[in-house]
Amino acid sequence: MHKYIYLLTVILTIAFIRILPVTLIRKKIDNRFIRSFLYYVPYVTLAVMTFPAIMEATESPLAGAAALLFGIVAAWLGLGLFPVSIICCLVVFVLEFIL
Repeated sequence: MHKYIYLLTVILTIAFIRILPVTLIRKKIDNRFIRSFLYYVPYVTLAVMTFPAIMEATESPLAGAAALLFGIVAAWLGLGLFPVSIICCLVVFVLEFIL
């Protein structure tokens, strides 16, 4: 019986989160702070989900951290998603082979 209560709670929570903004916010958001906050939410969410995986997906957290740093530098230099991912994979491969 408890699992049905938990399932109903999850369904209501998800529905509430998705339906509430659509029903309450009818006009354009003019507040700069709220617009900026909403702009960066997807990036922060992706970073929060990705960072722990980077550190735990390798045999050595050092290899994951080095790949993260190389990836940040490569992205900062303007490389696209595919070249950055290749660089990160190569860094992990080499460091795992050495260590």
